[in-house]
Formats: sequence, C-alpha cells, structure tokens
Amino acid sequence: MTWPQPTREDHERFCQTEGWRPVRTARGRTGTHHVTYELDLPDGRILRTRISHPVDRSIYGRSIWGHILRDQLQVDEASFWACVQDKVVPDRGMPTPPPEALPADLVHLLISRAGLDEREVAAMTKEEAIARLHRYWIDGV
Repeated sequence: MTWPQPTREDHERFCQTEGWRPVRTARGRTGTHHVTYELDLPDGRILRTRISHPVDRSIYGRSIWGHILRDQLQVDEASFWACVQDKVVPDRGMPTPPPEALPADLVHLLISRAGLDEREVAAMTKEEAIARLHRYWIDGV
C-alpha cells in the first residue's frame, strides 16, 4: 500500500492521538528547536520523539522518516497512518482487564476475612463475590 508523504503535522497528530506527553525543561518551557514528546510503555520503557519547529506541513525525507518510525515511535507505517487518519492507537501490549474483573479490595476481603481459597474466588463472578461477602458479614460464614 502507498501512504501519503508524512509531515511534521502528521507526526504531532500521532503523538496527541496516542497520548504522548509534551516534555518541558526544568523551567517549565518547551524546547526552542524541537517539540519533544514522551510515552510510557507498560514494560517500563519510555519512548521519546522530537518534532522540529515549526510543526507544519513540511514533509519528512524517506531516510529520516524510517528512523522516526523505527527508533522513536516504534510502529510500522500502517499503524502510524491508522492512528493519524482513523484515530486507532497502536497495540503496544497494554494489558486489558477482563470485563468483569473483581475489585482488588473485594478479593482481599474474601480471602483474608471470609477465608476463601484464591482459586474459589478467581472462579466467581462479581455478583457471586459480593453475595458471598454479604453472607459472611450477615451470617459470619
């Protein structure tokens, strides 16, 4: 597939859509020659990218663009354009909680107070866990 020529504006739109945060100096200012963004990844790494001023429709050359995608943004071109054009953020391996995950406090109370086994609690739905905790509070069982 052929993609449009990437611009500084596209680069910034990608960063804003994915939720990168602008980096400021110790004095609270942004850089004078570049706009710098960082993104915290779930594995603890921090990605950093820089966009030259002014952020406009200036296009990137093929070589620098390959470097930005590979080394700074760490996405392929298809993921980049999906984010810029369709607001589909790249899959960076973010863990997704199960739709009905039990709240940690509820799990803790069932195990530590009600004396249930972890496997038993893990097999419960949220409604079952709440009902079981109510039974413990009311009947002591």
